[in-house]
Amino acid sequence: MLQRLFGFKGGVKPQTHKAPSVQEPIAQAPLPARLYVPLHQSIGGAPTPRVEAGEDVLKGQLIGGADGWVSAAVHAPTSGRVVAIVDHVAAHPSGLPTLSVVIEPDGRDEWIARTPLDHRSLPPERVRELLRDAGVVGLGGAAFPSHAKLTAARSVPMEDLVINGAECEPYMTCDDMLMRERAEEIVRGIAIFRDLLGARRVLIGIEDNKPEAVAAMQAAVCGLAEDYEVVAVPTRYPAGGAKQLIRVLTGKEVPASKRSTELAVQCFNVATVYTAYRALAHGEPVVSRIVTLTGNVERPRNWEVRLGTPLGDLVALGRPKADTSRYLMGGPMMGFALPSLEAPVVKATNCIIAAAPTTFPASPPEMPCIRCGACAEVCPHELQPFELYWFARARNFGKTQEYYLFDCIECGCCSYVCPSHIPLVQYFRFAKSEIWAREREKNAADAAKARFELRNAREEREKAEKAERLARTAAARPAEKKPAPASAETVAGQPAAVPVDAAPAAPAVDAEAVKKATIVAAMERARAQREAAQPRNTEQLSREQQQEIAAIEARRARVAGDPPGTRTTRPGSAPPPAETGDS
Repeated sequence: MLQRLFGFKGGVKPQTHKAPSVQEPIAQAPLPARLYVPLHQSIGGAPTPRVEAGEDVLKGQLIGGADGWVSAAVHAPTSGRVVAIVDHVAAHPSGLPTLSVVIEPDGRDEWIARTPLDHRSLPPERVRELLRDAGVVGLGGAAFPSHAKLTAARSVPMEDLVINGAECEPYMTCDDMLMRERAEEIVRGIAIFRDLLGARRVLIGIEDNKPEAVAAMQAAVCGLAEDYEVVAVPTRYPAGGAKQLIRVLTGKEVPASKRSTELAVQCFNVATVYTAYRALAHGEPVVSRIVTLTGNVERPRNWEVRLGTPLGDLVALGRPKADTSRYLMGGPMMGFALPSLEAPVVKATNCIIAAAPTTFPASPPEMPCIRCGACAEVCPHELQPFELYWFARARNFGKTQEYYLFDCIECGCCSYVCPSHIPLVQYFRFAKSEIWAREREKNAADAAKARFELRNAREEREKAEKAERLARTAAARPAEKKPAPASAETVAGQPAAVPVDAAPAAPAVDAEAVKKATIVAAMERARAQREAAQPRNTEQLSREQQQEIAAIEARRARVAGDPPGTRTTRPGSAPPPAETGDS
């Protein structure tokens, strides 16, 4: 039975430029002199280092442990020695550094002890943990930890597992070549994901400009259950977007506010299920990936490259032409210009394009928007990019959210057709980053305010408790020292009768009196401590020293207000000298 296909609104048909890089099979890239393995290579928390400088490691050894559930581990791409754990430039348009483990290969490429596992003999939760610890993430470009997507909604039984082999970006062919050469292992990885999700059927979507990949995948599923179907979808960018492919194959539209599992469907890239199979069936964590090297090079090809390989070493394999001016990571629609070839290959590196002024000419100057509406016609999410542009440019970020800014997948269709050459996607990214920054600032301010209020409340509580203790102490002291006053009403000198059930009145407490009583009590304690202090080393004093001490004591007595002759001499001190006219 042929699968019914649905359409999606918008999209464009740029030149594909895929043929040059599929002329040769996938090749193994050689080991570089040093590997710079970033610890943060996926969406979510940054893994924590599990090795130290000077430590020897084996291929596949854990060097970065997952930080939380939405995170993925990182492993050594080869055997060698950790020479440093330092900040190194990242494969990111900002060019900012990220914490990386620097490994010097020993040339042996020696694996850790690998233990193959049968996922059917393990609980599903344990399988997800193993995938997380193997570093399996989405290799289509998003790099979202795959184990976090392998839980079906509790209230909605899973119906469709969509496998994304569309690869709609121009120039990119890494998934195409993977399906041609390793289709059987991809299908085995699909079976693992299907068992974890409990999906009723599997739909493998491949653009119809990849007939060899379609044939290879059809041969791999031949003989399996009828609910495995390889579907050739029309070539139209961005048909490889997860939501667009789900729409084409199932007719379901996934809103921005919902997960696809709530609509009983989930989507994974073909390279992702392949690495999941290798992780479980062969005990091999993700230490390499297939990268398309194409563009203005003499030898375009797909290479299996170890993570952490400097991009300069990879680019050299393609022999760039003399007029190459820059390099792009990803496709020309959603990729970005690399800040430096010192940046390493990471899990999200699916394509490197060498650009020249002839193949990628500089963008013309930005012109004013003429509100032609061409951007709205090609938007696959039916947004109004020209309105988003005006509000983003005016920094009216509240309005951008009213026009569903965060539904934008930054596919670049609007920028591609804009006659005014406005980089619309850059404005949308700017607006999103500003909104996120303001939300972070607001959350930090709210947290600081909450801490400040808790601190004030604690101080007020402590002050109240202290005042209450002082009041009880001051009220208790007079009751201990003074007898109870006689009743004013007496009969023949006898106390007046008091009703048996009458409760004694609580003494009224004056705050000022309590304060004064506290001060007086403190002064009395200080006086007693001074009187009890035993002077030392006073036995061998000379007559002059004794007279000086006596004079000091006399002055202290006058200052303290003691009547003459009533101040006692400290034990062990000399008696005061007889008063003379000089004193």
